[in-house]
Amino acid sequence: MNTLKKQAFWHPRKLAEYQTKRLQSIIRYAYEKVPFYNKMMKDWGIKPEKIKTSNDLNKLPIIRKKDIRGNLGEMVSRDFEVANLRMKSTSGSTGEPLSIYLSSREIEFRMAKHLRANISCGQKAFDRWVTLTGPQHFGKSTRLQRLFRFYVPTPVSVFDDVSTQILKIERLKPDILDGYSSSLFLLANEIEKTKVETIKPRFIIGGAELIDNYSREHIEEVFGVQFFDQYSSVEFERMAWQCHEGKGYHIDADALILQFLDKNGDEVSAGERGEIVCTSLFNCSMPLIRYAVGDVGTPSSETCECGRTLPLMKMVEGRKDSLLLLPNGRILTPRAFTIALHEFKYYNFIEKFKIVQKKIDAFEFNIKVKDKTLKENIFKTELTHHLKTVFKSDKLIFEINLVDDIKLDKNGKLMSVVSELK
Repeated sequence: MNTLKKQAFWHPRKLAEYQTKRLQSIIRYAYEKVPFYNKMMKDWGIKPEKIKTSNDLNKLPIIRKKDIRGNLGEMVSRDFEVANLRMKSTSGSTGEPLSIYLSSREIEFRMAKHLRANISCGQKAFDRWVTLTGPQHFGKSTRLQRLFRFYVPTPVSVFDDVSTQILKIERLKPDILDGYSSSLFLLANEIEKTKVETIKPRFIIGGAELIDNYSREHIEEVFGVQFFDQYSSVEFERMAWQCHEGKGYHIDADALILQFLDKNGDEVSAGERGEIVCTSLFNCSMPLIRYAVGDVGTPSSETCECGRTLPLMKMVEGRKDSLLLLPNGRILTPRAFTIALHEFKYYNFIEKFKIVQKKIDAFEFNIKVKDKTLKENIFKTELTHHLKTVFKSDKLIFEINLVDDIKLDKNGKLMSVVSELK
C-alpha cells in the first residue's frame, strides 16, 4: 500500500519508465504463456520486442467482449490452473455478461489499488465503512483485512427498500458511505423526504455507473459532505478516481494504460471524446491487452494541485453501446438527455426516471413523480414541448409515461438512459 501511495507522486518521467517496463513485461509474458495472444501476435506479424512503449500498442488489434467470450479458455495463462483461479463476472447490464479469471494475488493487488483511491480522500484504517451494493459484492475484502479488521466494508443490499437501507445505515453509523451512484441518489431522495438527520458520514464515494452533476450536487446537499466519484469496471477494478481537488479523475497509470480512440482507432487529443481502451500491466492469469471496456471518456492535459502526477481524465460520458443516435446522424451521450430533463421546469416534481430509445426517432420516458396531484396532461405536454425545443426537432417521438415505480436493473443499478438499438 505504501508503495502504491508513493507511486502516485512519482516524477512523470519515472512513472513513464515504470509503465514502459511493466508493459514490455506483460506483452512478453502474454506472447509466451497465453495461447490467444501468441496466435494473435503471430497472425498480425508482431513480435513482443516491437511493443516498446504505449505508443506501440496501436500495432495490436483491439479486443472486445465477443473475443473474450469466444476464446475464454485460450486467454488464461498456461502458468495457472483455472480451478485455482477466482472467476468474476460483469453485471450484464448491456445484455452481454462477461466472465474473467483472477489469481488471489491479483485480487489483493486490485483491492490495494482500490484503497489507495479511498485513502486519498481521507479514509482511515478503522473507519466504519458502509457500502450500498449488490449481494454479489458482499465479502469483498482480503484475508488480511478480515484478520486485522481494517479497511473492511460492511455491505447494505441495494435490493432492500430504501427505508430499510436507512435503518441499517443508521445502526452502522458510517464514517464513510460508499455505493452505486444511483443507489446513493435514491437514498438521498428518501433522506430528504423523511428528514433523517442521523446519517452523517465524513464523505461519500460513488461509482459503478455514470453520475451527472445534478445528482452529485443533490447528494452533497442532502448529506452536507463531499462526493468522490470513482471509475471502475469488473475487468480492471478501479481505473480512475477523484481526489479532494475534484479537477478530474486520476488514472492508475502505474497499473494500467488507458487509450482514448476515435472511430478510426487513432488516439484523440486532450479534451476530445474517445472510446476507452485499456491494457492491464499486472494481470498475468488472464492478461487483458487493448481491451475496449465499452465506455466513452475524455483525456485531460491538466495537472492536479494535490501533487499527484498520475495523469488525469475528465468525466466518463457513458457507455459506447448506450450512445443515442438521432435521425439526422447526431450522436448524443446519455448525459445530454439527463441534462435536458434537469432543465425541465417541472423537474422538481420528478422522483425517478428511465429513458429508453426504442427506435432511431422514438424515445420512451418512464417517470415517477413525487406529487400525485400534478396534472398528468399538462406535465406530458410541457415535457414534450421542452424536449423538442432542446433537441431542435419536431420529428422525434417522445412517449411519456407516469408510472408508480421504476424497478432496479437485475444488477441492482438504475440505468437512467439506455438504447435498445442494435
